[in-house]
Amino acid sequence: MLFNSPAYIFLFLPAAVLLYFLLNRWRFGFAASAWLVLASLFFYGCWNPAHLPLLLLSIIVNFALGTMLQQAGRSGKFGLARRVILPFGICFNLGLLGYYKYADFFLANFNSLLGAALPLPQLALPLAISFFTFQQIAYLVDCGRENAKEYDFLNYCLFVTFFPQLVAGPIVHHQEMMPQFARLRNRLPAPRNMALGLFFFSLGLFKKVWIADQFSVWAGTGFAANNALTFFDAWGASLSYTFQLYFDFSGYSDMAVGAALFCNIVLPVNFDSPYQAASIQDFWRRWHITLSRWLRDYLYIPLGGSRKGLPRTCLNLFVTFLLGGLWHGAGWTFVLWGGLHGAALVVHRLWQERGLRLPVVLGWLCTFLFVNASWVIFRAANLEDGLGVLKGMIGLNGIVFSAGMTQLLEQISPLRGQLTAGTLLLPGEMRWHLLAFAAVLFLLPNSCRIGGLLQNRPSEKNRILRRVLRFRPNLGWAVLTGLLFSCALYRMLRAAPSEFLYFNF
Repeated sequence: MLFNSPAYIFLFLPAAVLLYFLLNRWRFGFAASAWLVLASLFFYGCWNPAHLPLLLLSIIVNFALGTMLQQAGRSGKFGLARRVILPFGICFNLGLLGYYKYADFFLANFNSLLGAALPLPQLALPLAISFFTFQQIAYLVDCGRENAKEYDFLNYCLFVTFFPQLVAGPIVHHQEMMPQFARLRNRLPAPRNMALGLFFFSLGLFKKVWIADQFSVWAGTGFAANNALTFFDAWGASLSYTFQLYFDFSGYSDMAVGAALFCNIVLPVNFDSPYQAASIQDFWRRWHITLSRWLRDYLYIPLGGSRKGLPRTCLNLFVTFLLGGLWHGAGWTFVLWGGLHGAALVVHRLWQERGLRLPVVLGWLCTFLFVNASWVIFRAANLEDGLGVLKGMIGLNGIVFSAGMTQLLEQISPLRGQLTAGTLLLPGEMRWHLLAFAAVLFLLPNSCRIGGLLQNRPSEKNRILRRVLRFRPNLGWAVLTGLLFSCALYRMLRAAPSEFLYFNF
């Protein structure tokens, strides 16, 4: 069941929220929590009921291990528990993830290297396994650090399965979620949260069905012709995917935040205008924020962080992002993508150590161009296809104007009728989309700042714009929300819903 499907919007989501609040109003708090868990499990099971036992097994084992860690702490045997139970729990979770996500990848490479013929299990990737695995590893580590405690199995199930964040994040911590569910005032409807949640949900749905899905058509056409792409066509394809991924992930993040707000739960911000970043470090502070936080707290710092000298710091950065790339998928393109970002962060760290600074505009340009080029590798089906697009982007396949560019240039050029169009026919309307994206990416604040979930950055000097674009539950915002939802609904009902990109990771 997709966030952008009629079944979710008009049946599942209203039923889940309405019955949750009715049960709380009737003072059936346990039943209300149980209902949210059952609704979340139903939501997950709609994708593939065969994978539901795997999710339940993971929940049961991790809750048992977490309970054992907490009991060991109370009995004075915490050191032994951290040396035995915690490593076992981490290995159990990584073992499940490795088997279902990477078994085919590693066996195929093993067969290729050694000429073996081991059969591949051909396993279907369980939805959300990367997310609920990392979330529960964080829970076990937090128990080992005495930063998390949970003795109620139902509450733990709610922590893991809460449907707005189950399938594609954000990756949440126990201590930032469960106190919100325990707060009595959160068990009754809050009109402002409902209004803000509807705004977030409508905005995210609009981003998905009007912008991301349109760009996916252009990106798909371009990457299908990878080795035949000339200069402008290759840039059109790469930028289309760059913007598709931006609005797809941003749209999902907004819809997840909105759905959680209906239940008076504030999810951690996961997306903060990353294409405005002026350095690669700033990019990772804005893109998939909770994944970056997880990699920092549970991988980079345990590896030694920046405490063991500059060479070790650089190695830790590179290894962290190499593994972060592999987390996204079982393929060499993801490994290379992670390695590229790890190398870029190493260069950034060395640049900082020398006390060097780039002008903000030049820093932004370098960051955006690097991120755009690396997304090509991320999107490509294999390394050869990715290199084909990159070759086109640097002009090795020729510089030929696309049809849309030809039409535009003929309007302003004296060489009318003498320009040759490329083979990839990109719609002329794309230039208007790019103008709109420029406004969204560089002029307008991110939705999390509009909704007040994050404070505006000190560098944001347009105070009038900031005040105007700060959500308030009034008629103006109600009209805007209604327009966004109506436009999105019109588009959504005219085509089959498409999956969010991060559902594949």
